Amino acid sequence: MALISEHIEGDTRDRILEVAERLFRQIGYQKTTVGDIAKELRMSPANVYRFFESKKAIHQAVARSLMGEVELEAQRIVARPGPVLPRFRELLTTIHRMNTERYVGDNKLHEMVEIAMQEDWEVCVAHMELITTTIAQMIAQGAASGEFAAPDLQLASMCACTAMMRFFHPQMIAQCTTKPGPTIDQMIDFVIAGLSPRP
Repeated sequence: MALISEHIEGDTRDRILEVAERLFRQIGYQKTTVGDIAKELRMSPANVYRFFESKKAIHQAVARSLMGEVELEAQRIVARPGPVLPRFRELLTTIHRMNTERYVGDNKLHEMVEIAMQEDWEVCVAHMELITTTIAQMIAQGAASGEFAAPDLQLASMCACTAMMRFFHPQMIAQCTTKPGPTIDQMIDFVIAGLSPRP
């Protein structure tokens, strides 16, 4: 009986997040209320609060889900066999593409990310740490195969992430779209050159 109850509760929680994300996209995070989410689900706001203690908690869970999709795809690329250089390029390009698709082309979701960044939510910090760790795993593979020379993996991954910030950070992607600067391919070439073994 407990398993059935947990399954139903899990489904309800997922439905709340699905509706919340849709409303955040349609009318914006600021304008969406818990009452709006409850109305769409044909339930009372009190019932929504059984699963999430606040609108901020719903927002964090939606952000966690969106960021989690990027993390899973990044980890999938790292786990795949094959030469490191093309996978490293694919990894950095994929993070940029997914962040652009999720946040930059969608003004309402971009607003949600801006609020998350301003409030420095733990979910954002955890995401950045996981992406840095994932890049470090790929650099470690390159060091093991001789494609990279990186005696300090943590430093190398932080430098790579800092170099790619213009292409990773949703706000910077949006702000830099019309500003002069290197293309993503040029920036990745620069990062790879910095990681490559010296003659």
